[in-house]
Amino acid sequence: MVAAFEAGQPPLEAFDALACDLARFQAAHSEGFARLCRARGIDPASLTHAADIPPVPTDAFKVTRVATFDATAAAASAAARTFRTSGTTIGTRGEHAMRDVATYDAAAIAFGRRWLARDLEAPVPVVVLGPSPEQASDSSLVHMCAEFVRAFGTPSTPAATYLVDEEGVIDLATFDERVAFALARPEPVLILGTSFAFVHFIDAIGKDSFALPRGSRVMQTGGYKGRSREVPAGVLRADLARVFALDVRAIVGEYGMTELSSQFYERTLFDAAAPLGVYAEPPWARVVPVDPETLAAVPEGAVGIAKIIDLMNVDSAVAVLTQDLVRRVGEGDSAGFELLGRAPGAAPRGCSIAIDEIMGRGTE
Repeated sequence: MVAAFEAGQPPLEAFDALACDLARFQAAHSEGFARLCRARGIDPASLTHAADIPPVPTDAFKVTRVATFDATAAAASAAARTFRTSGTTIGTRGEHAMRDVATYDAAAIAFGRRWLARDLEAPVPVVVLGPSPEQASDSSLVHMCAEFVRAFGTPSTPAATYLVDEEGVIDLATFDERVAFALARPEPVLILGTSFAFVHFIDAIGKDSFALPRGSRVMQTGGYKGRSREVPAGVLRADLARVFALDVRAIVGEYGMTELSSQFYERTLFDAAAPLGVYAEPPWARVVPVDPETLAAVPEGAVGIAKIIDLMNVDSAVAVLTQDLVRRVGEGDSAGFELLGRAPGAAPRGCSIAIDEIMGRGTE
């Protein structure tokens, strides 16, 4: 499906058929998901629509292993990588074990190129306001950024690419050198970073600025998780546009999470009519707003929590239930979802019930 997307061709298999095949595979090899299906009265063998696949809550990744393969290092099918959620919030870190990262990497690069780099005729300088893969080997975001550096970037040393050290200090001097180097050529720069890293960056430089070369762009992702003061999305976007002397539409939002293998992007860099805050889906993923209690799809245009069908989650959970509030907007090629923040308070009741069903608490 990824290869077809890159070639501009329709997928060889229908989305629903692939999703249901994955659900059957996962039910056969993951006892927790099998319990969830039984508790919902769903026979995986009878599934024909992706909408009917029961979703696994993201919190389940914190309390049980969500994987279809052996966990032991000696097993031939042991995980190649295990990504973990941020440890900055209270509670256990979630884990997403991957038998192989090739599928993850191919999908990330393909959709990242579509919304961040499709117009680039040659590799460009890439700067990451974040740690290196060696410093944060269990971060899926750091891994993805490293793949973007490899796929889109000109050769450079890690010290000149990853500009946040182990203490969380941003290397402004090296950043200045990279910008000056790009201006001298001149060539666009691609900057990758999280919201909290950009807030720290803006605070550190004060009223100074780093005017980037024409054609530069910024990927901004993630929340704050208590690592900095929180800044409204529109304010942060305007601040970044000012600091880097870019149009606000060159500040591209990315949405993803450790429990997924796919990412979503704003279309603003390449579509002058695309609204800010609306994210495009790759053909291998769907975002469906559902009722937080019943987990049924809400009416078109209504707000719900995001149920995400991710065909790249081959060995974990093809359907994932988040606590993020979303709303479907647009039609046809402009269709996408608006990200409205986290559901307030405790985990939605539907998430809690699903976890109990996965764990077999009072359901069998």
